[in-house]
Amino acid sequence: MVTPMTLGFCGLGLMGSAMVQRLLASGHQVKVWNRTPDKAKALIEQGALWCDTPAQAAQGVDGVLMCLMNAESVESVVFGPRGIAQATDLQWLVDHASIAPQITRQLAARLRDTCQADWLDAPVSGGVAGVQAGSLAVMVGGAPTHLATVRQAVSAYAGRVTHMGESGAGQATKLCNQIIVASTVAAIAEAVSFAERNHIDTRQLASALTGGWADSKPFQVFVPRMLQAQSPGIGALSTMLKDVDTIMQTAQETQAALPVTSSVQQWLRTAQAMGLGQAELSAMISVLQPERQAEFLASGQAL
Repeated sequence: MVTPMTLGFCGLGLMGSAMVQRLLASGHQVKVWNRTPDKAKALIEQGALWCDTPAQAAQGVDGVLMCLMNAESVESVVFGPRGIAQATDLQWLVDHASIAPQITRQLAARLRDTCQADWLDAPVSGGVAGVQAGSLAVMVGGAPTHLATVRQAVSAYAGRVTHMGESGAGQATKLCNQIIVASTVAAIAEAVSFAERNHIDTRQLASALTGGWADSKPFQVFVPRMLQAQSPGIGALSTMLKDVDTIMQTAQETQAALPVTSSVQQWLRTAQAMGLGQAELSAMISVLQPERQAEFLASGQAL
């Protein structure tokens, strides 16, 4: 039985809007803020309460959740002149953005010093479809004081919530996820190109390897999308590059050797230089097959 809460939510992009819809459907009252108010219209019609500032969204609530793009936007929304940290009764803040663990630790300490609230880094995996299905994987770092309450809130859109340790541990876990995903998609692109060069019926490739050691969710999703670009996309290539850049910076700081991920980073940078940043991740194959570039560009911006 879910106990209804009053929650603040900042960041109403595709993921954030879908999260708020699930929170509302679960019976929670949600106060929302977004840099562009137009994105809140549909949610307000569903019962969300509009706030003019992040501070207003954070006042008089059980806790606040954020789904923002990068560390710069997170810092601005929390510590800006009318930011979340200005709320006088804030207890906890959940950050669903994917940012560097070290930056998360710094922001968490700053929030604690400013208003004594707990910062929980809680990046996610599963995309918009995972939100809509209530099956997201959420990786949490930070003090466990409010973890039970946070778990109850995010269970509206999460199938698994795992506390990974102290501040920054959730972000580090998400980077592990991105190492595996980015490297897997790169390997799939090589396999598809190899298959085509060797005159294999690539339409049967995903079926032929089902159940074997090469099979995986990314394999089943991305093989068809590499064979033929599809709209809408399921994840922008530029977003993965942002995460891989964060991985490599963190690896340098912690002296972790990542030779495969380093190669994938250069691959992604090449694809972005080709103008494919807003195409979905399967457009990586265009680096191996440049004649496919126009096809992926025409498929439109990734969701």
